[in-house]
Amino acid sequence: MNLGMESEVLEFKKSTSELEKGVISIASMLNKNGYGTLYFGVKNDGTIIGQKDLNENTLRDVSRKIAEGIEPQIIPTISLELIGELKLIKVEFRGKEQPYSAFGIYYCRSFDEDKKMNLSELKALINKDGEPDRTAYTESDNQDLTFETIKNLYFNHGLTVNDKTFLKNLGFYTADGKYNVLAQLMSDHNETSIKVTTFAGTDKSVILKMNEYGGKCLIISTLNVLDYVESIKETKVKITGKERIEEDTFDFECFREAWLNAVVHNRWVNSAPPAVYIYSDKIEIVSDGGLPTSLSIKDYFEGISKPVNEKMLRIFKDLDLIERTGHGVPKIVEKYGKDIFKISKNTVRIFIPLDKKLLENLDDSIIDLNENEIKVLRLLEENPKYNVKEIIEITKLSKPYIRKIYKNLKEKGYIERIGSNKTGYWKVK
Repeated sequence: MNLGMESEVLEFKKSTSELEKGVISIASMLNKNGYGTLYFGVKNDGTIIGQKDLNENTLRDVSRKIAEGIEPQIIPTISLELIGELKLIKVEFRGKEQPYSAFGIYYCRSFDEDKKMNLSELKALINKDGEPDRTAYTESDNQDLTFETIKNLYFNHGLTVNDKTFLKNLGFYTADGKYNVLAQLMSDHNETSIKVTTFAGTDKSVILKMNEYGGKCLIISTLNVLDYVESIKETKVKITGKERIEEDTFDFECFREAWLNAVVHNRWVNSAPPAVYIYSDKIEIVSDGGLPTSLSIKDYFEGISKPVNEKMLRIFKDLDLIERTGHGVPKIVEKYGKDIFKISKNTVRIFIPLDKKLLENLDDSIIDLNENEIKVLRLLEENPKYNVKEIIEITKLSKPYIRKIYKNLKEKGYIERIGSNKTGYWKVK
């Protein structure tokens, strides 16, 4: 009996004495097509001769050799087939995490041959689809997860939430049905902590404050960072008659693009979370892991996107937090130039300068306030009798933050309380 001809997805070996060559064929077929079948007990021309000397350890030895030789690891299906009186070992395999190596060397299939890949061929294979999404195929350390927050975010965004398929559709499971790292990051009690650290000067020698955002769904932590940085944005307002001219100490939209990119492109598996450092002269956004393997610096600045966390990007896109168009980096470059980017093998760091010149040489016609303080001041101009509850309803800011704004405005001399707390009002100076 004959099984036909070898091909780009089919390989024959006479026996397990050729096991190492068989492992090479597996890597070769995975790199070319992503799947294949290998038989032991068949001659090169397809003639079935049967696997000799089979014992209880033979299939285990095949499995062990594949596990030792193939990187990244795969889980093949290994079975014993009986054709007539002849026994065959059949190995079926699939994988989407190219490139695969066999004993540290990369091969690719050319019809029925396994050929070593040179550097340019290896780069071309990597560049074909970017790099594997490790948050999707790496199992989470914590399997006791809940997802009410992300469900509510989708529901409130007008998106369909089907409890039976929602988690699977978002890609929260590994191939063997376990919660993956992406699921852990999006869970209600994600243990990853994102830090925003403020320093006294232009370096890290003296810490003024450290804000931590963790213990919740990554989407919420990401938005918390945006809210905090926006709240500290200082705005120069120049009033000339009825004219009001505003200038910000930094471009918040550029920060937003840089921060969301840092979160989505961070290598979350075995790496540090992204971070924000605020100095007296700049804001630094750090993403761990460097650029995607398949992305050159030139492509990066031109806005070409090859995400390392494809499924996470989809979630951010579903919630209208980020786009696939890759316009973020060109937008930042247009505003600040390329010199604010520091790209290394392990990190991407973006330094957004704070325009402190706006805060120097201030005269009596200039107000130095952040954006939310200006909002509250304008509301009090419109209606001096607004109370705290009404201001909260209009601005959607928290009660402690509103009280802090009142305190700052009063200390800076912009408002004055006239009358009692219950019946009085705020006079805007």
